[in-house]
Amino acid sequence: MGKVLGIATRVKTKASMDVCNSAKVLFNTGVGDDSRGLKKGNRQVTVLGLEGWERACSELNQTIPWTTRRANFLVSGIKFENTKGTLLKIGTCLLEITGELVPCNRMDEQTLGLTNVLVPNWRGGVTCKMVEEGVVSVGDEAVLLERESD
Repeated sequence: MGKVLGIATRVKTKASMDVCNSAKVLFNTGVGDDSRGLKKGNRQVTVLGLEGWERACSELNQTIPWTTRRANFLVSGIKFENTKGTLLKIGTCLLEITGELVPCNRMDEQTLGLTNVLVPNWRGGVTCKMVEEGVVSVGDEAVLLERESD
């Protein structure tokens, strides 16, 4: 079982991340009014694991704010590698993990070398689509649910 440590949104692509303590997660807007939250494709919500982020920062010998990764949620206690298709209960909402949040060159624009250290073991986090709306607050539980057998 994991825990929500941070919540962040942005009003438009490349805008700075705005940190908040609680957010509604809705089908039409994603997390708060995040610019990427519109229901389109498989990247409506993004989640970053603290442990992978800390390993990446350690490899660069730097302390880098988690919002540099530009994810919506920072959680601890969950391993995300190879979890595509798994459900993630976070706060009162339910998300389906649609894949790895592949690091792009935007990471190196902010911190040189960050792109490469986020690649191993899905350290860069995961992309998700909404299954059930809800509310997420810092301190809420985050639980990776067992996959149902076919």
